[in-house]
Amino acid sequence: MRKVSDFLITQRWLAKHADRLQLYSLPTPNGVKVSIMLEEIGLPYEVHLVDFNKDDQHTPEFLSLNPNGKIPAILDPNGPNGEPLPLFESGAILQYLADKTGKLLPANAARRYETIQWVHFQMGGIGPMFGQVGFFNKFAGREYEDKRPLQRYVNESKRLLGVMETHLAGRQWIMDDEYTIADISMLGWVRNLIGFYEARELVEFDSLREVPAWLERGLARPAVQRGLNIPQRS
Repeated sequence: MRKVSDFLITQRWLAKHADRLQLYSLPTPNGVKVSIMLEEIGLPYEVHLVDFNKDDQHTPEFLSLNPNGKIPAILDPNGPNGEPLPLFESGAILQYLADKTGKLLPANAARRYETIQWVHFQMGGIGPMFGQVGFFNKFAGREYEDKRPLQRYVNESKRLLGVMETHLAGRQWIMDDEYTIADISMLGWVRNLIGFYEARELVEFDSLREVPAWLERGLARPAVQRGLNIPQRS
């Protein structure tokens, strides 16, 4: 049976606690999904900063764990059948951790799939669209003379927020009164859209009622507050 030390990634990021789940990440909207999840479920883990400024994500060691060169990724020494499990893609990691611990994913089959569909809604819609707004509004894209790409992504982001707004009416969380991985998948992205990406006015966030209240509830959770700053940037 393979040990954690047998994985190439541990040559660059030494596991001081090889019996714990190893998290390789950065506090971005995708990265904090997993750190928030781990803080919520209380599973012991060891975190490693993947420094984009040092191009860590493109090193052979990191690519051996995630050939797509993106964070987050995990290496669980206690995976299925007691064997180590390397895993990437934040949505897949959320579902795996929920299944592993029996937390934050409904046991009822119908509600389980309803929750997973909202995670996919985030993965396929909110993440890519909000990220493009960030690029065209705050980063290099803001220098483009043609503003049609920005407006396209702003309009789509407003539409997605509208979907959330309608769904959250009368609900505390995405799955009614049950806080789940669906909420965890979205909190960091909505927070970044109106904060770090400076798009609050662009997407008319203050015209909404349900989404801001949901975001406030989520950010008030102690585990969310901790997870938003894990790992700490160097």
